[in-house]
Amino acid sequence: MTDYATQHPGLSAQRAIALAHETFDIEAAAVLGLKSRVGATFARAVEMVLATQGRVVVMGMGKSGHIGRKIAATLASTGTPAMFVHPAEASHGDLGMITSADLVLAISNSGESQEMASILPVLKRLGAPVIAMTGNAQSTMAVHADVWLDSAVDKEACPLNLAPTASTTAQLALGDALAVALLDARGFRAEDFARSHPGGALGRKLLTHVSDVMRTGSMVPQVLSGASFSELMREMSAKGLGATAVVDSDARVLGIFTDGDLRRLVEQGTDLRGKTAQEVMHRAPFTVDAHALAVDAAGLMEGNRITSVLVVDAEGRLCGALNSNDLMRAKVI
Repeated sequence: MTDYATQHPGLSAQRAIALAHETFDIEAAAVLGLKSRVGATFARAVEMVLATQGRVVVMGMGKSGHIGRKIAATLASTGTPAMFVHPAEASHGDLGMITSADLVLAISNSGESQEMASILPVLKRLGAPVIAMTGNAQSTMAVHADVWLDSAVDKEACPLNLAPTASTTAQLALGDALAVALLDARGFRAEDFARSHPGGALGRKLLTHVSDVMRTGSMVPQVLSGASFSELMREMSAKGLGATAVVDSDARVLGIFTDGDLRRLVEQGTDLRGKTAQEVMHRAPFTVDAHALAVDAAGLMEGNRITSVLVVDAEGRLCGALNSNDLMRAKVI
């Protein structure tokens, strides 16, 4: 077993834990301290973003730049078109990405970033409004911005009070607050979020419809109500769904017969040889519309402890079938 204390004489488990606790306390205080300073100017910033015809261009140097990239990503995924532009690259050509229809969110704890200060006059001439997120109301960025968001903190969590820690946490929280206020104002819904995250679990659940994963055509087991029991069993075996629909001559669903129904009839000692599909079927089966979300079909199946469900159109005609395996292959469940 490695003796880290011997390799690192300065290591003290007790001090490491104490510093972790202190970091949490300092950063939590930094975030909570924002509450009393979020007011009319924050609401004005939200209004400005909502009125923007272009994109929100987020800018920041160093650690503030890393936070800016995350804020831009959060805005973009919650209904506010946004991108990150590095201030140093902006002064070497990337300013061409910004138009007068855009809005700039500039982030800097000190508010005196030389890279940001050098492009502020250009942004002003361009006519792009600027929201500054800084910890200093008298800073160059705060003074020349259209709106100033106060992200000041009492101290950094770093024992030297040098490394950006609490200040970047406050910036991130303030950016999240802005994104949340904007998505609420836009009426952004879970379905909208899913459309920008099609590869994620939420995207699959909210964008996948029953029609996308159901079995159709010859893959759907079905027999007429007058079919013999042997015909019914052959259809079930051939289609491998563990169930078959029982329909009338117009394909309207009358019932369903499942593996579970078969077991129950056998246990009861029922003579099945002379039975028809109509006589053994389970009437009024659970059905789902083809346009329904696949996740809703999964909920129906789970809630009623069934493994298969029939898909019908508005007139109750059979148009497909679905079982839990189909949903698992589509990664809906």
